[in-house]
Amino acid sequence: MQKKKSFLTFYILGAIITAIVFALIFPEMAMKFHIGGEVFLKLLKMMVVPLVISSVMSGILGLGDIRKLGRPGGTAVVYYFTTTALAVVVGLVVVNIIQPGGTVDQQTLNEITAGTANVSHQDADIWTILNNLVLMLFTDNLFDSAANTDLLPLIIFSIIFAGMLTTMGSRVETITNIIVQINDALISFVLLLMKVAPVGIFCLVASRFGEAHAGGEFFNILKQLGLYVITVVAGLGFHAFVTLSVILWFFTRRNPLQFMYQMSQALLTAFSTASSSATLPVTMESAVEEAQVSRQSVDFVLPLGATINMDGTALYEAVAALFIAQAIGFEMTLTAQLTVAVTATLAAIGAAGIPEAGLVTMLIVLNAVGLPVEYISLILSVDWLLDRFRTTVNVFGDAVGSAVVEKTFVQKECSQKE
Repeated sequence: MQKKKSFLTFYILGAIITAIVFALIFPEMAMKFHIGGEVFLKLLKMMVVPLVISSVMSGILGLGDIRKLGRPGGTAVVYYFTTTALAVVVGLVVVNIIQPGGTVDQQTLNEITAGTANVSHQDADIWTILNNLVLMLFTDNLFDSAANTDLLPLIIFSIIFAGMLTTMGSRVETITNIIVQINDALISFVLLLMKVAPVGIFCLVASRFGEAHAGGEFFNILKQLGLYVITVVAGLGFHAFVTLSVILWFFTRRNPLQFMYQMSQALLTAFSTASSSATLPVTMESAVEEAQVSRQSVDFVLPLGATINMDGTALYEAVAALFIAQAIGFEMTLTAQLTVAVTATLAAIGAAGIPEAGLVTMLIVLNAVGLPVEYISLILSVDWLLDRFRTTVNVFGDAVGSAVVEKTFVQKECSQKE
């Protein structure tokens, strides 16, 4: 089984490379694969809500005593805030060193912004984020939250409901068995879905790169914004290969490169889908089956992390804000950069509770330091590409979190594994 999974990783990687090459050579034809990619993406998203509910409940039930959740829960929250803040710091350091905005001349600035639709200004500030951080934990309609894939209120309900079940003993034995069996069945469905993953991923990547290249502007825009793209990718790379890797090694003594390889199916899927939530079923299965992280930790940490742990997004927003400031000659003092750091950290965590999350949170960061919001159009042309890299880092950060938090669980599985 391990061997088959390893081959699947190479099949997925091959599908991505083949899709990009195919899209660059035959962009019009590549766009026709859109339907296949959408079907695969919908199948992944279809699994998210039922898998989150069943896995979180199953994880809580596996604890046996809801009081044991306190330490893992606290560790997870501290991990989320710490790594997101560190990601922002990395982004600010990299963008100050490389200074990508300094290479954008006025003519290039006008060319890029002229062809992009104006961005509507929305009144959003730091209080909007804080309000949403609280409100997005609760819902008045679970079915509505499920329909809109609002995972946090579903997670809160699942924790409370499963925690209540742990206190009711044999009276609810049938319900607890059903929940565990449903979770097992959904995991089997994910494994079945992964058999067609290379085909679905080929369609997704080919259609998106084909669409970008069909207009003939892709390489021109990439050339104009190349240093900005390099800056973002360099920052994300440093955060993944240094910051998160050091945290992983320090707390778990795991080999970071080996851990990345073990999580490679999830990371490649994240790059292909550009969605942490859509990748969640694959992330959970890779963490348990390949990385050998305990099911308890995975079931609790990953659904929560896919919703609020956005290291890559926070880093990206910090870099983007300073890039725009550099490009238009807007002076960013140390105080302004600290404001960006705090706002980007909170905005990334609170993104799930805000409509059109990526755009609105970027506007919040720009508003916080007085940058003209219309210049967000400067980065929109390459946002779809960078979104894939930051999503991959988001997913890796979630996986590292599950390995770190695992240490705080009192597991019955440990003796069995050893």
